[in-house]
Amino acid sequence: MSIPFAAHCQQVQKHLNVRYGIQVVTRDIPDPLTGDLDGLEIHIDYAVTPDQRLFLLGHLFGHTVQWNTDPGAFEIGRKYQPPVDERLFPAILVYEKEAASYGLAMLHEAGVTDTDEWFPAYSECDQTYLLDFYRSGKKGDFRTFWPENFPLIPPTLVSTERSIFLGPQAITAILALHYLTNSPLRQYAD
Repeated sequence: MSIPFAAHCQQVQKHLNVRYGIQVVTRDIPDPLTGDLDGLEIHIDYAVTPDQRLFLLGHLFGHTVQWNTDPGAFEIGRKYQPPVDERLFPAILVYEKEAASYGLAMLHEAGVTDTDEWFPAYSECDQTYLLDFYRSGKKGDFRTFWPENFPLIPPTLVSTERSIFLGPQAITAILALHYLTNSPLRQYAD
């Protein structure tokens, strides 16, 4: 069975807006990056394929949850310049796996239930690619990192007891931290 990526993207984008108030902006993002986030919006390059877009919607939603619920997540998610100290890799992998777990749960919330193997495989590919880039500084062909074997991701539901988003004041504080530290907002490359 093939996955209807384009239809799922429309379904997920509507869900993000209605359920979480997250706007998805399609725009030109400078190469080689394909996505960006600021804690309130998800930006995706207009030239990505539907499967890339669906992955970015789920994955960047996961990072949006992290940025709004964990004050330390913004620092872990900052854009590192290679070579990155490999002692940071365990924390980076925990951060990436958690984002994937939130992303998969959100896909389920949106009614997308036929990506339970595809999304973890894409996430594993993304993590392997990211670590290779952090080691080498070279951006190779993303698809060459596609795994033959990969662990399934347990979905982590976003709490419904309170809003996950800390509100505009928290985002203002994050952006002020970005400005004060000259640290770039996280941009996403695959």
